[in-house]
Amino acid sequence: MSNLRRYYSAGVYYFVTTVTIDSTPILVRNIDLYQKAIKRTCQRFNIGILAWVVLPDHLNLIIDPRTSNLSEIMKVFKQDFGFLYRQRIGTRTGRIWQLRFRDHVIRDQDDMNRHIDYIHYNPVKHGFVRVARAYPYSSFADYAREGFYQLDWGETEEISPEGESENDKD
Repeated sequence: MSNLRRYYSAGVYYFVTTVTIDSTPILVRNIDLYQKAIKRTCQRFNIGILAWVVLPDHLNLIIDPRTSNLSEIMKVFKQDFGFLYRQRIGTRTGRIWQLRFRDHVIRDQDDMNRHIDYIHYNPVKHGFVRVARAYPYSSFADYAREGFYQLDWGETEEISPEGESENDKD
């Protein structure tokens, strides 16, 4: 196995994606376990989650790890969710998550905004809902309540983390 090296620095935010093994759609059906595992992980490491979405087979987060190691945070979260899930289905073994996770260092405010948009548009992109507000398993409602989004946001154009809408592409 390769020796993956990750860049960590205090004061940096990360966009993170992690996927279930074989993209098994278990997360939404077990949203209570996700909520319990992420809450315990946040408390244990004193981290912040700025934006999030949970889809059936993967999740996206923007994490402020503060002084904690992102790899350790994700390891503990995945172990905790896996333990809770295996307990629920009555087994003691079995892989729940794909190995590793993807991360991206948020470079600046524009990059942060694009990734928050990407997170909130993801359920629309995957065809689960027509508008972001209709998807209950994300931080979209919190952002809309704070005035960062109109309720019809994302209804007419595709959002990408690169910052281009479908209307901008030739």
